[in-house]
Amino acid sequence: MEQEQEYDGAVNSKIHYLFGSQKIDSHKADTTREKALKSSNHYKTVAQEVAELKPSLPVYFIRPNSLSRAVKFFVNNFRSNKFASDILYSVKSNPDEAVLKHLFESGVKHFDVASMAEVKLIDRLFGKEVKMYFMHPVKAREAIFDAYFNHGIRDFSLDSADELQKILEVTNNAKDLGLHLRLAIPNSHAAIDLSGKFGILPSEAPSLARKIRAAAQRFGICFHVGSQCMDPVEYRNALTIAKQVLEEAKVQADVIDVGGGFPSSYPGMTPVALQSYFDEIFDSLSKLGFENCRVWCEPGRALVAESGSLLVRVEAKKKGMLYLNDGTYGGLFDAGFPGFIYPVKAIRGDRNKAEFSGNIPFGFYGPTCDSLDVMKGPFYLPENIAEGDYIEIGQLGAYSRSIRTEFNGFNKNLQIEVSDEPLISMYKEVEEQEEALTSAV
Repeated sequence: MEQEQEYDGAVNSKIHYLFGSQKIDSHKADTTREKALKSSNHYKTVAQEVAELKPSLPVYFIRPNSLSRAVKFFVNNFRSNKFASDILYSVKSNPDEAVLKHLFESGVKHFDVASMAEVKLIDRLFGKEVKMYFMHPVKAREAIFDAYFNHGIRDFSLDSADELQKILEVTNNAKDLGLHLRLAIPNSHAAIDLSGKFGILPSEAPSLARKIRAAAQRFGICFHVGSQCMDPVEYRNALTIAKQVLEEAKVQADVIDVGGGFPSSYPGMTPVALQSYFDEIFDSLSKLGFENCRVWCEPGRALVAESGSLLVRVEAKKKGMLYLNDGTYGGLFDAGFPGFIYPVKAIRGDRNKAEFSGNIPFGFYGPTCDSLDVMKGPFYLPENIAEGDYIEIGQLGAYSRSIRTEFNGFNKNLQIEVSDEPLISMYKEVEEQEEALTSAV
């Protein structure tokens, strides 16, 4: 049996990168990955990696082809003949260096950062080849100073007069600022409501909008319709509110930032085609009379969710519950709260065991001693799944890694890049439809 210490990479590192089942020190991972990219036959499949490694640690499987496909879709489709547009990747959704480099290589050159840790990460990886936007509405004075004077960031979001004053004081009333007013809007069709913590009420926004317009070189309006937004009409509603604020304030916006919220597909939560969201946004901008403004979006989940999966091992089985080596304090927070159902695939840990039988519903327990470490599911898996078997859990390229904790010491994990298609893919379906139309012509 493989021992955990066999996977240890750099000292104090919790992520251990493997390439072709070969252990690589994390300090050397970048060079190895770049060499591997030159070989189209380098990546193995999930099944091959599991058969060779029989890992005792949770394993993140990353699909570079999926990342490239998602970026291509946004670049080709989040655009309009009438409005210039930019795609700002939301770093918080997955700040893994390998993922960030794949996104950059696929065409992402703008990054939405929310902390100095994210600022320094992007600066270290890409330097002046990219542009960053500090879109957290509440920032420490030290963070504003460091971002502006040491990292060249000029664009900041805010939702209060106090934050405006803070930014102006710290930057010595700089004349090259891009300041973006965050509006609070209803999140009625989102899996996660993001309207409570940040954003100024539309009724209070016009006065602040005028103050920002007077101080900023670039004035923008931004909002967030909520994570995993299931109805494109929410963007139209938000833009209608933004237009009303601008008209009441009697100011012109240079930038309209429609934020994130673009969904991915999950069992029981399948959104309409992503193109419908883009069409709704640009049609609304045009019909509402927006002019001479640049349009930004901040995708996170939609770019990276389906590119990642997490392999966990079954440590015990009790009635309808499976005890796993990862859980809500690790990479499966969203399976516990807010209760996302993820696609799952069982993989035999011992090839000599009988074949898997028909699927039945299971819930999961994570490895920690906390009874809150539970994921109710249902997750449909073979009735005869047993201790030592593995489960690949899909759609975990977003937020899974970024919200892992150290609780009970269960945070060590591996990461391997593979050639498999995602367990569920919105973009693959679009690609196949386009190929079919091309073939028909």
